[in-house]
Amino acid sequence: MKNYLVVSALGQDRPGLVNDLSRVILECDCNIVDSRMTVLGVEFAVLLLIQGNWNTLTKLEMQLKKLEQTLGLNITVKRTESREPSGDVLPYAVEVVAVHQPGIVHHLASFFANRSINIEDMMTRSYSAPHTGTPMFSVNLAIGIPATTHIAMLREEFLDFCDELNLDAVLEPIKG
Repeated sequence: MKNYLVVSALGQDRPGLVNDLSRVILECDCNIVDSRMTVLGVEFAVLLLIQGNWNTLTKLEMQLKKLEQTLGLNITVKRTESREPSGDVLPYAVEVVAVHQPGIVHHLASFFANRSINIEDMMTRSYSAPHTGTPMFSVNLAIGIPATTHIAMLREEFLDFCDELNLDAVLEPIKG
């Protein structure tokens, strides 16, 4: 049986944080299975899914408590299990671009939640449009659509919903 640990860390960004975290994980005979890392403002944020046996994960948990003070990070850990692939959902990608306005993420989340569609991954980004400097906002989602959902009808509802909010959007299957 494989054992997993989810690690989240947040703290002021500086060069070498990924090196320090990954070294401790390797030294504890654990492995990074999945990760998300970014800099938000001046803060470094990371989510890691770590695999190891029970003993190595316990060792890692203790090392991370020490590392938290050394690196000035807020580190949270939680044991978890492997996610079983669900055969009854279809993986789809959603891309949305719009003039920046409050509530875009909430409106998208509500649309999908009201249809029992799970948001499995999300990335957003604010930026200025080339030439005009207009504040823009983009959202990329990976969603799991129940296999019983009529995709053409969902796509039509989604595009109508986006038109009402003046969002430019694409909903398409994830390939590969």
